[in-house]
Amino acid sequence: MDVLIVTQDKRVLQVASSLLEKERLAYQVTPFLETFTDQLARRNVRLAIVDFDLEEVKDFRFLEKIRKRRTGVQFLALTGDHSFQMGKKIRENGFFYHIFKPVDQGEMHQAIKSAIGEKDDIPEKFRVRLRDWEGYRENVPCLDACPVHTDAGKYVQLIAEEKFEEAYLVARSPNPAASICGKVCAAFCEDACRRGNIDAPITIRALKRFVTGLFGPESQKPDTFRRLLSGERDPGNQLPWNLPALRNRKVGGDHKVAVVGAGPAGLACAHDLSVMGFKVTIFEASGVVGGAMRQHIPEYRLPRDTIQKEIEEILSLGIDLRLNTPLTQEYGLRELREEGFEAIFLSTGAFKGTDLDIPGADLDGVVKAVDYLLNANKENYTFDLGKNIIIVGGGRVALDAARTAWRQLTELPFSEAPDWETLDVARDAIRRGMKPKIIYRRSLSEMPAAQTVQGREEIEELRKEGIEILDLRVPKKILGENGKVKAMVFDRASKATDKFGRFVPKIIPGAEETYPADSVILAIGQKADLSYLRDEDGIRVSPQGFIEVDPGTMMTSAPGIFAGGDAAFGPRTIIEAVSNGKVAAQSIADFFAQGKEETKFTVTIEEIPVREYRMAAGYEKLDRRPPPTLPVERRVGMDEVELNFTVEEAVAQAKRCLYCHVETIYDAEKCVLCGRCVDVCPYDCLKLVPLEEVDLEGGGMNELLEKANLTGTHPLSAMVKDDDRCIRCGLCALRCPTGAMSMERFKFDEERIVA
Repeated sequence: MDVLIVTQDKRVLQVASSLLEKERLAYQVTPFLETFTDQLARRNVRLAIVDFDLEEVKDFRFLEKIRKRRTGVQFLALTGDHSFQMGKKIRENGFFYHIFKPVDQGEMHQAIKSAIGEKDDIPEKFRVRLRDWEGYRENVPCLDACPVHTDAGKYVQLIAEEKFEEAYLVARSPNPAASICGKVCAAFCEDACRRGNIDAPITIRALKRFVTGLFGPESQKPDTFRRLLSGERDPGNQLPWNLPALRNRKVGGDHKVAVVGAGPAGLACAHDLSVMGFKVTIFEASGVVGGAMRQHIPEYRLPRDTIQKEIEEILSLGIDLRLNTPLTQEYGLRELREEGFEAIFLSTGAFKGTDLDIPGADLDGVVKAVDYLLNANKENYTFDLGKNIIIVGGGRVALDAARTAWRQLTELPFSEAPDWETLDVARDAIRRGMKPKIIYRRSLSEMPAAQTVQGREEIEELRKEGIEILDLRVPKKILGENGKVKAMVFDRASKATDKFGRFVPKIIPGAEETYPADSVILAIGQKADLSYLRDEDGIRVSPQGFIEVDPGTMMTSAPGIFAGGDAAFGPRTIIEAVSNGKVAAQSIADFFAQGKEETKFTVTIEEIPVREYRMAAGYEKLDRRPPPTLPVERRVGMDEVELNFTVEEAVAQAKRCLYCHVETIYDAEKCVLCGRCVDVCPYDCLKLVPLEEVDLEGGGMNELLEKANLTGTHPLSAMVKDDDRCIRCGLCALRCPTGAMSMERFKFDEERIVA
């Protein structure tokens, strides 16, 4: 067979079949990836065409098995995704060509002929797109990656300039939990950071921790944030939920809103609504505020004083708090309505652990991680874990449970004047004999905790503490004696997932393993308790047991009822929960504004004089340095492990920032085609190429030329730039003799105003 195609796209089928029949090439089309991979494995195929818009084609794993057996197959990719990120992945996975949809017949014909060796290779073209304002904003990836769109790049740049108070205001403006996030944020901004494409991302979270330690509610200047409530604007990019915009959007009036649940989602929602003038009451089922971040996150990661100070700051905005007031079948949404609450936000969390369906799971000594952490975080809590502890799971909760258990095992009696040398020897002896094990059913690389920079760094800290992680072990049964856990049995697997990423373990025959266990802690998932909902409430619940919402508004199926956080999406990070609360607050404000507002969008562009533009000396050579931590031998009880950067360390790390807010702008009218900018670029980001070597994303080259009045027959050139590689050194602008290259800073402000 010459060509095998997997697609459900009618246009692709029409173009491909017409070309292949005309060329008299044997081909087969299938709409199913499984059939496609099976045919490739069994038959000699010269060209495989993969439509990445198929729902089944979620990643590139299906290629692994094929390439082991069929090394001579050429792969052609079709995508409706025109992003540079997709193009990069396709190149990295060895596809010889990539066609954007809608498919062009001429390009498809050329690619097919080239792949089967009947025509010269396709001339290389530069895939480019023209930037609009949104494109420039997207080029600040940390801003878009953050669920609350904190302008992380800006506060990092301000730290580099030693403007620490302004940096704090930028970090605090969109995030009422900035101090908490400075210590335990998942930091999606770091995973998106462009510096990571060069060496390693900026230590953004630790730098936030640095400035919140100076000016946050836990600092000696706890009222710094009130500058944003009294008329000032922070220097970062602005969204409608940043404090200055919230302050100006006084739509609350006398409207009463109930927030049910005092976790990060509920607190964020209440914070924003209160600033907008709503009368907000928080109903909390327990006797403490903070939700999972207080009850589940260990104190060695997140000190309780930090949580308390941040909560007090939020409540100081005039929010009413009712503790020990859960919603029940007797006191539910109808009763809240009767009390005059016109809108309700449900953020009741997911505090029920998931059971493990294997023999022995009901033995004494098997405990769910959420229950263990809830109790371990209480004062005067004692629980005999024994010497051999197994934690089943691979997420952040599993890591927290393991590190908490390790501390509990190695706790020594308190002494006002400790002999550190004697204590260290004793503790070391205990630790050698008692090491919790994390056992995970998939591979280490697939662990949920290992999917972020922050998670991987915490895994390194965990390993320093001597905690083992064993992967590719599938729980089989738990053994007991006299009703108490004695051991746990696992099947070894050579791999855990199929080509679609589903958990389908390949068990190794005869490779069963048994580990002694005094306790088994299950960290395999969490569920929401929605027993307070009644049929009359009209709120739809998903098959997984979470409240169904519109993710763009957090609106449930019942008018005026919103939901977010773990109760709606299952276990998620603090910053994602904060984002849910802020989205809900904006939607509630829209609910009462009744279409009387519109969005105002402002772009400010500042041209920086070339002779004044400077990056820090040697910034491109500075290495990433994680924040300092306590030595392992000093990690006693719940003492905080991570420490703050010093001023010198923070400034040095901040200077690694590539200043994505600043763009190199090219003015073709001034260009004399000397090529000096191309020559001086240290990362080969710039190329001056003939126009015929440019492939404009989405087509439209002729229209572009007509608009620019360049429709003649004379030769044309184009300047193309790879922004992923640009380090904003400014050498191109400095070298340009005519000023055709300039350095310009972009700022984007968005707010809701009365129409």
